[in-house]
Amino acid sequence: MSRLVSLAVVALLGGGAAFWFITAPKTLPADRFVDISGDAARGESVFHATGCASCHMAPGATGEAQLVLAGGQAFPSDFGTFIAPNITPDRVQGIGGWSLADLGNALQSGVSPQGTHYYPALPYWSYAKLQPQDVADLYSFLQTLPAAANPSQPHQIGFPFSIRRVVGGWKFLNSDSNFVVQGDLTEAEIRGRYISEAMAHCGECHTPRNALGGLDTSRWLAGAPNPSGQGRIPNITPAKLEWSEAEIIIYLTSGFTPDYDVVGGHMVHVVENMAKLPESDRAAVAAYLKKVPAAE
Repeated sequence: MSRLVSLAVVALLGGGAAFWFITAPKTLPADRFVDISGDAARGESVFHATGCASCHMAPGATGEAQLVLAGGQAFPSDFGTFIAPNITPDRVQGIGGWSLADLGNALQSGVSPQGTHYYPALPYWSYAKLQPQDVADLYSFLQTLPAAANPSQPHQIGFPFSIRRVVGGWKFLNSDSNFVVQGDLTEAEIRGRYISEAMAHCGECHTPRNALGGLDTSRWLAGAPNPSGQGRIPNITPAKLEWSEAEIIIYLTSGFTPDYDVVGGHMVHVVENMAKLPESDRAAVAAYLKKVPAAE
């Protein structure tokens, strides 16, 4: 009996050590941003493409107030409700004291400056595809925005998801920073893939998820239940999206569909962001969407 107890203790300790190793926060290589200088003018385009304001502006903000990224918007999910934090340049309540590496680790590894996991409500597996220069440019632009002293609100999440270390296990099972659409792509399709998969993180909403909340990339952009419980986010693969490339460009510019309908919901902000990009970028996204494998 004592032998069995000893084996059980060893197995328990071994399992605990393995769990602790697997779930440890893992940061980017220390030299990721060495000798890279950001440009705020270029960073403004990255800012719009990545949709930072859409999530981090205050609830109901309009006009110039959308550039005050004080947080507070609520995002419901099957695991609880996530509250967007303050990411203004305020040095106490925001991210004004962060280094470029701090921002890079948050965006691309989901790790805070304090070394804890961020929840994947921050789409870091999409942002992990960002080029270091784009991260540096975004960092420079964020420093130019208005500061706000609003404290970030805690997420409304129950046990066991409230234990941040558990997120490390989720990352271990669901991490994938590879581009989904592969094959022989044109220059425009490659650009469209970068905007869609990395910057605009379209798959985070339009792709169904597994039981643990990871993206089911085998059904990329095939549509998914709305996390709010209201309706369904549409399939935008060629199986359902029958618009021409020109019609997609018009939609991403004006919000009007070929059926004379108008964009609604969260897509309003997406279209507003896309409309601020060069038309060549919207054309690239349209070309990419035609290249995505059709999925029913």
